[in-house]
Amino acid sequence: MILHTASEGITFARKLENDSAEFYENLARRNNKDAEAFLSFAGENKKNIVQFERAYYGVITDAIEGCFAFNIDPDDYTLKTAVQDGTDYADVLKQAGEIEKTSIKFYTDAAEQSRSLMADVPRAFVMIARKRASRVEKLGSLLNR
Repeated sequence: MILHTASEGITFARKLENDSAEFYENLARRNNKDAEAFLSFAGENKKNIVQFERAYYGVITDAIEGCFAFNIDPDDYTLKTAVQDGTDYADVLKQAGEIEKTSIKFYTDAAEQSRSLMADVPRAFVMIARKRASRVEKLGSLLNR
């Protein structure tokens, strides 16, 4: 199912944030060493939802919702959040990096596609993509120590 409306895009963004927050919460339970970092990622995900929902609900009108803001196939942004028991910690960190890169791609693509119709939502998406880019660096530092 291709996402077209602003509401569909926001709903999908919420799913990405919730799914990756759950991934990081599970990771924190499994790895006490870096639990604080993973829990901060999960908490940030919840703040991201508030950020883009606030932007969306602050500007939403029937005119925006009635128009197509996106042409996004959610299958292109599927997050692989399942972690098998016994998976090497380095592989889990690489998986987390892939989750971040997929999320960045979604937010970047969604911001670009909706830029001409809305201003606040694409701006929120770009800010979230930047935050997630810094996570890729943090995960890399955890991997390389």
